[in-house]
Amino acid sequence: MATRGRSARSAALAQSVQRSKPTPYPSKVRSALVRRAVLVGLVLVSLTLLTISFRSPTSGALHDIQGVGSSVLRPFQIAASRVAQPFRDAYDYFDGLAKAKSENAKLRQEVQSLRSQQLISLEKAQQEEQLAKLLRYHDGPTFPKGYRAVTARVISASANPFARSLVITAGSSAGIRRDSPVVSGDGLVGIVSNVFPTTAVVTLLSDSQTVVPAVDLQTNARGTVHPSSAGQLILDYVSKQLPVNVGDELVTLGTIDPRYPDLYPHGIAIGRVTYAHATDTSSFLQVELQPFANLSSLQAVSVLLATKKHHK
Repeated sequence: MATRGRSARSAALAQSVQRSKPTPYPSKVRSALVRRAVLVGLVLVSLTLLTISFRSPTSGALHDIQGVGSSVLRPFQIAASRVAQPFRDAYDYFDGLAKAKSENAKLRQEVQSLRSQQLISLEKAQQEEQLAKLLRYHDGPTFPKGYRAVTARVISASANPFARSLVITAGSSAGIRRDSPVVSGDGLVGIVSNVFPTTAVVTLLSDSQTVVPAVDLQTNARGTVHPSSAGQLILDYVSKQLPVNVGDELVTLGTIDPRYPDLYPHGIAIGRVTYAHATDTSSFLQVELQPFANLSSLQAVSVLLATKKHHK
């Protein structure tokens, strides 16, 4: 009987106890909401204090409250500053890098512009120097009689020492004709090989087709100047019995027989002998020379036009 009574009471107690309602949010979510609400409240209080501070006197109870509020918000300000500092540093780094690249590109453009200006100035200086030499040659005692000169600028030429031809800014409209000798202020350059109304093509001494009768001014030895297979200018067909020495100057031979006029007038400087040697197996001297005209850096030349039909 006792056992049955205790069981009945336990059942009644179990039915009388009501279950508690489940919490609407988990504890973690609720804590986060509380923290956010506190943070928003503190921000609002800070903004309110700042607004009132600008509109209130410089002393009083309100400023005391403001000081307390600033002290409370100080940890948040420090934390925010520490969190934002890496982002500021990263921004400053990339901003500085972009500015440095921009400055570098600008400096490169300025350097390139200065180099271009320097090259233009150097080219103009070379051109003026060569024009001055041409003028001295025109007025000098070695300028061939019976000829006039048409000076032209070089507009196209090879930049290497084995240049074969160039184009000048004078053509048939200026009286230029084929087979007219071309000189610089230093010496013979070549001969006109093609003519157009306003331009002309000049075949240089270094071309394999060029052949120039020449004479040694010091010994009167005669031969023919033309390029060797290696591209070096040589004086060919000089008898071994004739003396030719290193340092001798060679000039154009000119016309010997009026029946066979030469293309080149007498006395145009060609070059200086750099090598002269005789061998037992050859009938002629081996003579090499360096041209006076720098064929790889011509800026201006003069075309010699005959004013008479034949010349010596």
